Amino acid sequence: MGDIMRSRPIEGRMTAAGEGELVVFFIGMRINSFAAVRSWWPVARAMGPMLKELTQDPDSGLLGYRSLLAGPREVQLVQYWESKEKLLAYAAEPDKNHHPAWSAFNRRLREGKGKVGMWHETYVVPAGAYESIYTNMPESGLGKATGVLPVTHRGNRAATRLRVS
Repeated sequence: MGDIMRSRPIEGRMTAAGEGELVVFFIGMRINSFAAVRSWWPVARAMGPMLKELTQDPDSGLLGYRSLLAGPREVQLVQYWESKEKLLAYAAEPDKNHHPAWSAFNRRLREGKGKVGMWHETYVVPAGAYESIYTNMPESGLGKATGVLPVTHRGNRAATRLRVS
């Protein structure tokens, strides 16, 4: 799950090696007032310990993640999970980093009067309902989370990889 910029491109056409159902979880934070550092800085800092905790636990269910900048005010994170059960279990576990971070965020949200925003979206993707292709790229996205293999193992066309006739 290291830095993609340090990875070497893999020549040719590759596809993600993962099979079966997976969960794609998007989460983002938007700074609505740069001056309100007390509102948004703790929110921004909370994700690092959660990601460290998850990546150090091979049974957590987190397959991989990617951070994205969505402009000067917003940071987004794409996470790939084994199952919705593991994602929801982590979110609800009182002894893990998510629970206190979520409680603190809700407190700041009430006190901050709109100075920081947060959103998330969760997609449960059935087996056969996703496909990927990476050409002359380092492992990226789902391919980085699950590994890659030559695209010919899944078919040369997107419709084949998606099992569409």
